[in-house]
Amino acid sequence: MSDGYFDQEMAEIYDQLGSDTEALSHAVDVLAELAFDGTALEFAVGTGRVALPLQEKGIRVTGIELSKPMVAQLRQKPGGEGMDVTIGDMATTRVEGAFSLVFLVFNTIDNLTTQAAQVACFENAAAHLVPGGRFVVETNVPPVQRIPFGETKRAFALTPDHWGIEEVDIATQEHTSHHIWMKDGVQSQTSIPFRYAWPAEMDLMARIAGLELESRWEDWRKTPFTRTSMRHISVWRKPPQ
Repeated sequence: MSDGYFDQEMAEIYDQLGSDTEALSHAVDVLAELAFDGTALEFAVGTGRVALPLQEKGIRVTGIELSKPMVAQLRQKPGGEGMDVTIGDMATTRVEGAFSLVFLVFNTIDNLTTQAAQVACFENAAAHLVPGGRFVVETNVPPVQRIPFGETKRAFALTPDHWGIEEVDIATQEHTSHHIWMKDGVQSQTSIPFRYAWPAEMDLMARIAGLELESRWEDWRKTPFTRTSMRHISVWRKPPQ
């Protein structure tokens, strides 16, 4: 099984890409609140950026992760050595047990580059939920409003050690993040493909999986989602039986 685009080099810098500690604190608080029976499953658990502080709050967290180097980084952190993590694809991999919360954060739903794979991810989440459990997705609103008509590219990062350009295809809903990294005077480049989906399309995926929309916010402070929101945190609930 391939590690995909999240190899050893990416695993070593991954935590720097989500270094907003205040937002992380709010995220952990909200997720702990939603995990009503103290159990949670994180799809694409990565380096444990969210799972480990959630575990510190007393939530028993299980993870699924495709990249072995990312899991190796998690294992090196306090509390990471004993976390139950299965190597596999979040769209198809099953683990034992049922959970009050399944969550997928930091735009990772977009790493599934076909609609079929994204639908399968919703179905996999639903299969792991107890009745009344929730599936939470955090991701960007598709950036098309920020790109002039007819254009396909926009810059999203420009720092001394990182340049980022996003390339968007409106017709296919595909977008690619092109990155140039500078480290110790050495330049490296990578391009990662994604697929964006509008919140309404995700609501339909949830319905296919037997879930219903419960809440949608633009950030972890539960700010109401509006037509100008640039990202969304959506919560779908599995109906009680």
